[in-house]
Amino acid sequence: MPPFPEEPQIHESAQGPRATPASSRVTPTPRPVPGPRSAVPPRPGPPRPAPPAQRAAGAKPGPASTPDSPAGSAGGRGAPQIQLIPAPAGGALDAADEAVDLLLDSGRAPAEVLVLTTGDPHPWTAHERSFGEDAYWRQQDAADDVFYADGASAGQAKPRPVVVVAANGGDDTVKSVLPTALTRAQALLIVCGDPQQINSVLGAGV
Repeated sequence: MPPFPEEPQIHESAQGPRATPASSRVTPTPRPVPGPRSAVPPRPGPPRPAPPAQRAAGAKPGPASTPDSPAGSAGGRGAPQIQLIPAPAGGALDAADEAVDLLLDSGRAPAEVLVLTTGDPHPWTAHERSFGEDAYWRQQDAADDVFYADGASAGQAKPRPVVVVAANGGDDTVKSVLPTALTRAQALLIVCGDPQQINSVLGAGV
């Protein structure tokens, strides 16, 4: 009368060790659009280009690896950690977008990140400025999202734990934006651009 031998086999297949890992092994969906992610409904505007898929894994910024309990206090005291992501001027903006995505995916809050460009403004900057300067700078004051500024406005940018610089042109602007970015970064400064140029401005060993 063994109805029992059949039951264990049903239980075995139902709770086999492979069922759980299969469901838990969900890869996080990549963010389709680099740039600010806010809870506020986005304004209509040009879609942002997706970051290039071929960027090397070695170029990942090591973001939340610097635990930021002392980040706020570190901003007033020691210098931020500096990370360089080699990129040509034409690819620096894409590299910066990808760096922002990696920072957010690793747990950074959008409001902790400031992006500065040295050449053409980021598409987000150009789009938001079309609504007027007041509306544009109010977004920085709200401090609830990633904020983007161009080289001419870098001095008006407020400090944030992480600053990402896209050295996408303008040799003279690079020389003025990088020192400003260094004073705005409270914990981590990521610079995307030509290593020789960046080292010459920030000093060897970057």
